[in-house]
Amino acid sequence: MPPILAYIVSCFLLLGAPAAESIGGTLREGGAQGDPVAGVVLAVSDASGVVGTGVSGDDGSWEVPLPGPGTYRVSLDVQSLPEGVALRNPDRTELEGVEVRAGQRKSVVFPLGERQVETRSWFTRLANLAAKGLTYGSIVALAAVGLSLIFGVTGMVNFAHGEVVTFGAVVAWFFSTSAAGPGLHLLWAVPPTLLLAAALGAGLERGLFRPLRRRRTGNVALIVVSIGLSLLVRHIYLILVGGAPQPYRQYAVQTQISLGPVSMPPKALFITLVSLAVLAAFGLMLRHTRLGIALRAVADNKDLAEASGISVDRVILYTWALGATLAGLAGIFLGITQTVQWDMGFILLLTMFAAVILGGIGTAFGAALGGIIIGVATEASTFWLPVEFKVVVALAVLILVLMVRPQGIFGVKERVG
Repeated sequence: MPPILAYIVSCFLLLGAPAAESIGGTLREGGAQGDPVAGVVLAVSDASGVVGTGVSGDDGSWEVPLPGPGTYRVSLDVQSLPEGVALRNPDRTELEGVEVRAGQRKSVVFPLGERQVETRSWFTRLANLAAKGLTYGSIVALAAVGLSLIFGVTGMVNFAHGEVVTFGAVVAWFFSTSAAGPGLHLLWAVPPTLLLAAALGAGLERGLFRPLRRRRTGNVALIVVSIGLSLLVRHIYLILVGGAPQPYRQYAVQTQISLGPVSMPPKALFITLVSLAVLAAFGLMLRHTRLGIALRAVADNKDLAEASGISVDRVILYTWALGATLAGLAGIFLGITQTVQWDMGFILLLTMFAAVILGGIGTAFGAALGGIIIGVATEASTFWLPVEFKVVVALAVLILVLMVRPQGIFGVKERVG
């Protein structure tokens, strides 16, 4: 075979050959623009054991070839870190459930920083936990308000509301980070995500729950339908996104800013302020607009509101759209502060219910306040208790408040029987 022909054939064979799978990344001190960290040992293993190891080079990059697609665990040897460099999260020496598709070169991140000795006072540490809780609580409040409004207007407990939260995070991740998406900046991905979330809420009302209500389906049956919908949609997310956490491309690592004794990344401050502003604007809308007055009228007495000329079906449709929009925004913020996961909304669902019941089920203001209280209480509790007890603390706060005020903070006493 002539040499030129052999060269062309070999090129075609290389182009047609499947790309080898691997896991790698770049280790830098202090974020994406920091100095590279060399000489760090990393190991990749699967269910059968270690499949390969790698060492970061002078530019901080490392890569471990894999035997094929699958789910792997990546471990960093902290003993190999240079003097004065440590993991920002000392407990995060391993990344579990790293999924690698056929032909994929998976990139993972181990945030590194300077080794610091804890010298802060107890007040400073507690203030930082409370600030973190305020950020988390404002996200819970955004999601809980929509859940409470839907119950107040329709009388139905929507167990699929957590999947609407996940929808916002997943769609924003698709627009901004996914290789199949348009690659928008995360800020530009927010408006179309919220529009799609509103369309999803309206579609669920028009296409599923309104026909069921017109057939006089009971609330118990509607709850069962919402649970089935939750299971279906959640596992669709698992197929589309995968089981591994997916961070957004932007705002993954940021330098802390100081506000007196409190230190937080700029994204946490932005999320807190925007969430509180959105909640305040939503409260003003409920108080001073025709839609808000109509919504409160339907929630108070549906038959009397309809007799007064209010289109109940239209108000319910708007409620679903508004609730889904707030849930979608909460999902985006939750994905920024943590990562995008297929079951993130389901994990948040119990906390949302605690916030709604604590504030007074069916009231938007109560859900907002309940979410903030739950968020601050759960994060501040880690000052004394292990992190695993956060959900227990949320439920304990709920139980204690309801023992004193069974109707919730903003609930109204009702006679039963």
